[in-house]
Amino acid sequence: MPKDYQRIDRISEEVRRELDALIRDELHDPRIQGTWSITRAEVTRDLRYAKVYVSVLEEENRAPLMEALKSAAGYLRHALSRSMIIRQSPELKFLEDRNIEYGVYISQRLQQVRANEHDLTEEEQEHDAQP
Repeated sequence: MPKDYQRIDRISEEVRRELDALIRDELHDPRIQGTWSITRAEVTRDLRYAKVYVSVLEEENRAPLMEALKSAAGYLRHALSRSMIIRQSPELKFLEDRNIEYGVYISQRLQQVRANEHDLTEEEQEHDAQP
């Protein structure tokens, strides 16, 4: 992997960590509540833009939280520039990350399939046991 990509990956991870801390410590918006986390940040190679993926556990908190983050993006960008020493502080775009929610859904579906297979196996055994 080229050095430049490793640098961008490190910067992206640092942006993720710093934003998480800034949101938890400095933003006192009542819309920011419930269980949430910043799952990843993707900073462009020129450091101008960053996509910040946020996972929210409770459905009812998702829209207000995303709205609060979008409205605080300018403040967070400025605070990020103070806490990190980089050429340019990226413009922040907050996006919903539904990968955890999707993983839970897939896990539930797999459990249903296993339960159905188990039920079918028991029925076959009962059927074979009958004379």
